[in-house]
Amino acid sequence: MHDSRETSARHAFVTGHPVKHSRSPIIHGYWLETLGLPGTYTRQEVSPQDFAGFISRLKGGESGFIGGNVTIPHKEAAFALADRPDALSAELGASNTLWLEDGALHATNTDGFGFLANLDAVAPGWDKTGRAVILGAGGASRAIIQAVRDRGVSEIHVVNRTVARAQELADRFGPKVHAHTMAALPEVSKAAGLFVNTTSLGMDGEPAPDFDFSPLAKGAVVTDIVYVPLLTPILRQAKQQGFATVDGLGMLLHQAAPGFEKWFGQRPTVDAELRRRILADMEAH
Repeated sequence: MHDSRETSARHAFVTGHPVKHSRSPIIHGYWLETLGLPGTYTRQEVSPQDFAGFISRLKGGESGFIGGNVTIPHKEAAFALADRPDALSAELGASNTLWLEDGALHATNTDGFGFLANLDAVAPGWDKTGRAVILGAGGASRAIIQAVRDRGVSEIHVVNRTVARAQELADRFGPKVHAHTMAALPEVSKAAGLFVNTTSLGMDGEPAPDFDFSPLAKGAVVTDIVYVPLLTPILRQAKQQGFATVDGLGMLLHQAAPGFEKWFGQRPTVDAELRRRILADMEAH
């Protein structure tokens, strides 16, 4: 019996407020094109007050969408409104990927997956370390802390300007996670094999302070979840000091793959051409 779903077009979205800067349509459009699948992936600008209505229409089938990505500021609301959020979303209190299945709206968060997949692709073996340092305790750090902990890193040091915010994350993610002020950075960096910047330091040409990465373990990896610019001041400093670096663009590309598979039924690959297209778009804007 022929499966009619293989030939009928499916439609997915990215929603945020604002959403016009999202590069997700380039990513999913490339995969639809290269895999030869019928379907669309479009931006849906939705304000916070209209978000519940948008989700209601999605659940009811009126929107014509099979699911989509959720970006700032709707991730917490997406989690709250989903029928079946998974355990990753529940611990984070936020979802970035939604899909309809068996009449219910499912939700997950693929940011941590994307972060790990990027490190695995560019710096395989990074996870042999027992200690990681994560700079920043904002919303972006949550999925990173969760993912690094779940991969088996036994000591995760969250360093933040206000220690109370870092302590909230330590309380949320358990005994492997420790909170510190910026003053503790040299001490907690000793023998760490992974250093992650989750703050906006150095984003869009903003200055970043000088970092001394010398206490890190030999062979340590420094990564930044910011990808504009691609070589952030923090990554440039790490490179100059002889450390391996991983830019943040791969996280954006890899986090998109699980959702694409849910919506369109095929697992896509993150390749050099996809990366080239995103870089070209970054240069054009």
